[in-house]
Amino acid sequence: MKLVNLSNDQEIAGTVNVADSFLKRLKGLMFTEKLDSGNGLYINPCQSVHTFFMNYAIDIIYLNEENVVVAIDEELVPGKVGSRFVDAKSVVELPSGTVKVTDTEIGNKLAFII
Repeated sequence: MKLVNLSNDQEIAGTVNVADSFLKRLKGLMFTEKLDSGNGLYINPCQSVHTFFMNYAIDIIYLNEENVVVAIDEELVPGKVGSRFVDAKSVVELPSGTVKVTDTEIGNKLAFII
């Protein structure tokens, strides 16, 4: 599926994989070489992330139950813990710099398109 920003008509990611089981959420992007431009990982449910066992930085978009952006972590480097947001119900992990390039901001409404 792909992820689009309905607030500014930008495509955020053309290919988004889903981590919706305990094991998929636990593994996330750990031990991966890189996250290619235009790709992302949707983790649901999720309120916070970490970048342990990763070799690259990522952008994280935190979404509420209506897919409205409630928080953003940009360029979270390897070995760090992202912030925890109680309003977040899910997150999207994206290549570093994606948030800036797509002008994604808190309050934007996003949509997943199959």
